[in-house]
Amino acid sequence: MDYGPFILSLQLALVTTILLFLLGVPLAYWLAFNPRKYKIFLEAIVALPLVLPPTVLGFYLLLAFSPENGLGAWLERNFDLRLVFTFEGLVLASVFYSLPFMIQPLQSGFRSVPYYLVEAAYSLGKSRWTTLRKVILPNMSAAILSACILTFAHTIGEFGVVLMVGGNIPGITQVVSISIYDEVEAMNYGLANHYALILLVFSFLILSFVYFFNYQQRKNIRIL
Repeated sequence: MDYGPFILSLQLALVTTILLFLLGVPLAYWLAFNPRKYKIFLEAIVALPLVLPPTVLGFYLLLAFSPENGLGAWLERNFDLRLVFTFEGLVLASVFYSLPFMIQPLQSGFRSVPYYLVEAAYSLGKSRWTTLRKVILPNMSAAILSACILTFAHTIGEFGVVLMVGGNIPGITQVVSISIYDEVEAMNYGLANHYALILLVFSFLILSFVYFFNYQQRKNIRIL
């Protein structure tokens, strides 16, 4: 069994999760506390990958990243950066596709923090950044963990988007989900089953950990 696709999938998931966390914290904070009604359009855009077929999103990203079109041509001309059929393109496509899995848990986490804690921090002269870092984020650790783990696991299992944008290049863009597809096409069902079984067990363990952690958090709150 070739473990290269697993390593590439883990690298893709890790980079995507880190980037989405850095992007997701300020965006989710803004969505959670901004009173303006027009934010519903941004929320709809963020949630769009939940209902949009992956191949549709992948197709439009492929057009956008293509060096023959505006954005792709501009990136290649000015930065010598090609996003089609590259690992960098997979990362950017995964950021778009996994966005709601990071934003929505964080948004719920921000809303779950008792506002009196925030007011108390402000009354003590703490800045917004200090309040966010030392008061809000520590009190939504369960939401942060859920967001990061769900984003990581979702990226591991991506297929349609990564196939459209990255293709199927061994060692560069051939992640494990595409390897399963390749083995099925070649009628190597035994090897495909090994790949699929590892993903199945991995996904189950990740979700079990998330639910167990959330259960422990709720149990501790009831005790307090």
